[in-house]
Amino acid sequence: MVVVEDLLIDNLKIYQDDELYRFTSDAVILSKFASSKKGDVVADFCSGSGIVGIHYYALNKNAKSVDLIEIQPELSSLSKRSVDENGLGDIFTVINKPIQELSKEYNGKYSLILCNPPYKKAGSGEINGDMKIAMCRHEVTVTQEEIVEISAKKLKHGGRLCMCQRTERFTDLILKMASVGLEPTRIQFVVTELGKAPYLFLIEGVKGVKPQLKILPEFVNKGV
Repeated sequence: MVVVEDLLIDNLKIYQDDELYRFTSDAVILSKFASSKKGDVVADFCSGSGIVGIHYYALNKNAKSVDLIEIQPELSSLSKRSVDENGLGDIFTVINKPIQELSKEYNGKYSLILCNPPYKKAGSGEINGDMKIAMCRHEVTVTQEEIVEISAKKLKHGGRLCMCQRTERFTDLILKMASVGLEPTRIQFVVTELGKAPYLFLIEGVKGVKPQLKILPEFVNKGV
């Protein structure tokens, strides 16, 4: 069943479907973590129902444009409904294709890429029997390595990639970003309460800059 949820910002709404993957608080945390610059050209990779891109824009209306890129047609359709409902058609473009199929025309286009990726590494863990759900949780159609490599191509010099990921994948992600010229500049760990081990981290990598890493104070997510 399709439901409409209020983002509690400027009366903006987002469509979700009970039978498809529904976003979690991690998506909202990522949109709040991402840095903003006036005139940003933004892409939301693996955008699902569009929550990260739409919530980011709700917080940062100085962005020039936002592309929501999602492989599943059903989720892309929900994104389009949300964009239309909110009257954002002049800012948002919904692209229903794998990020691996973005053409060379997109190279160097973006100043910011947001991505709440599948958390489970390919070949690890039991995969959900519903493939539409599994594609959002497991690396079935795209891997973390592909996301980082493609982002490095699609970002302009000085462009930022902001992602969230489970802490067990911290080393792999930070090393991969550095290997393709996306210098990790900000990292923030997320906990359910102070004193507990983090379950998630947020990371920003910037294309073509010198090392300048900052570790931010822990973020307490009480919505888990």
